[in-house]
Amino acid sequence: MELISILSTKTLSTEQRQFLLEADLDLLEQDFIEIENNNFELINIKDNLIFSSQNAILSLINQPDWDKFKTKNVFCVGIKSKELLEQNGFKVDVYMDYASELAEIITLIYNKESFTFFSGNLRKETLPKALKAAKIDFNEIEVYQTKLAPFKISKEEKLDGILFFSPSGVESFLTNNKIKDEICFCIGETTAEALKNNKIKNIVIAESPTIDDVIAEVIEYYMPPNLIRVN
Repeated sequence: MELISILSTKTLSTEQRQFLLEADLDLLEQDFIEIENNNFELINIKDNLIFSSQNAILSLINQPDWDKFKTKNVFCVGIKSKELLEQNGFKVDVYMDYASELAEIITLIYNKESFTFFSGNLRKETLPKALKAAKIDFNEIEVYQTKLAPFKISKEEKLDGILFFSPSGVESFLTNNKIKDEICFCIGETTAEALKNNKIKNIVIAESPTIDDVIAEVIEYYMPPNLIRVN
């Protein structure tokens, strides 16, 4: 019996990789995007900070004197962003799984506050558009660049499934590759939407938008129930 062959469009951690290998899945990894930190100044920082990605957090903590902002209130997208912030001494007031959910909370409950949004060059308009519409005092600092890193997968590779973690990862993959009947496992709705916009239908969306949950979906899809679990 041939092994199920899976492509991850980003390099996984050792632990994440091990879960897939222990499930007897044949794993190929390739980074389809690259992240570069911007040079920026930490001036005119508002009372509250917003992060919509771990990359923005990592870029901030690479700056001199970043830790003087640890006393500010923090709002973020994603449990992993929350964990990363707390590991670096921040107190997270609110976190939500999706930017649209965070925007709703801010505009309904915190609309009299001021915010600085640390973002990347390919960020969606969801948060800025909602804050502007609600006339909330905010500014935005672009702290990192997401760059596509297209790579052509060999025709010899017969893939059963592909793991996608961002819309830009989808765009980069499709630059030199086509998706036929492979199952596409997505970290969230916006990533799945990027596939749907390219008329791709074989999509499985993780229960929660984390890499671990994507891996859990892969294992659940291909393996007998309860054979292996991702903690």
